[in-house]
Amino acid sequence: MSYILRRLAFYLLAAWASITLNFFLPRLMPGDPGDALMARLQGRVRPETIDAMREAYGLSDDPTYLQYIHYLNNIFRGEFGVSISRFPAPVTQVIGQGFIWTVLLGLTATIVGFTAGNLLGIFGAWRRGGKFDSIMPPTLIFVGSFPYFWLAALALYFFSFQWGWFPLRHAYNDNLSPEFSVGFLLSVGYHLFLPAMSVIVVSTGGWVLGMRNTMISTLSEDYVTMAEAKGLPQRQVMFNYAARNALLPNVTALGMSLGFVLGGLLLTEVVFGYPGLGFQLITAVRALDYPLMQGLFLMLTISVLAANFLADLLYVRLDPRVRGN
Repeated sequence: MSYILRRLAFYLLAAWASITLNFFLPRLMPGDPGDALMARLQGRVRPETIDAMREAYGLSDDPTYLQYIHYLNNIFRGEFGVSISRFPAPVTQVIGQGFIWTVLLGLTATIVGFTAGNLLGIFGAWRRGGKFDSIMPPTLIFVGSFPYFWLAALALYFFSFQWGWFPLRHAYNDNLSPEFSVGFLLSVGYHLFLPAMSVIVVSTGGWVLGMRNTMISTLSEDYVTMAEAKGLPQRQVMFNYAARNALLPNVTALGMSLGFVLGGLLLTEVVFGYPGLGFQLITAVRALDYPLMQGLFLMLTISVLAANFLADLLYVRLDPRVRGN
């Protein structure tokens, strides 16, 4: 329990630091939202109209410390202001529109890549030196050296543009409306396959390498030797004794990966025209949309901290030695 409380205190402190940085970083960027509005309207409105729009957007000329206090107050109330680039939609509504698609793509790619990579690493280490161990890990690691967006662009060109096997853009067919139906779900899966596979193929190699190396070290431990000496089935020794303990470092890495799901797929979403948070972040930066940028950054940092805290809880569950600390 003391370990969990220490980790919780650390994450709360990190959350406050992230919220503070989230407030100041957009304000250090060059330019001003009011100037961006003036440029967008090409001087067709009077300055007093711009002032009225600035007030409607929630932009303030108050001292920075007062803006910071107001910002903290709004966060605790769950209010993130109005989006400048999509006025008058609230930031929470704008983020909600892309949140489901980014989570769907990110979780699918991360969980499938994590599961496949660890299973391949387990079998590679258990049969180390064989043909599978000699071919599969090096191949996946080589493929994993390519950036997500490069492989995504390559897949889009051949599988969508040249051969027409998959759609070029969006998350579902344009003639469908979001609803819980077989046709809509099949369309979502069809559009999801290529973006998810471009991430899975790149990320699997890292999971394989990490699991294989840890698994080899774990196989030399005394408790594994004792389990084999007792005559336990090979499958039970491999999964219940060796793999369970070798999985611990990758569980921590999984927490980081899940936390970065919301922001780590930005370029992949851009390549495939996938309507997730990546597109929204680019739009917010171009439009100097402070409220939307802050909302997206805050969601990213909090998700990273929350995922790592959940990974710590899972770590305690998998490794009883941590419970006594």
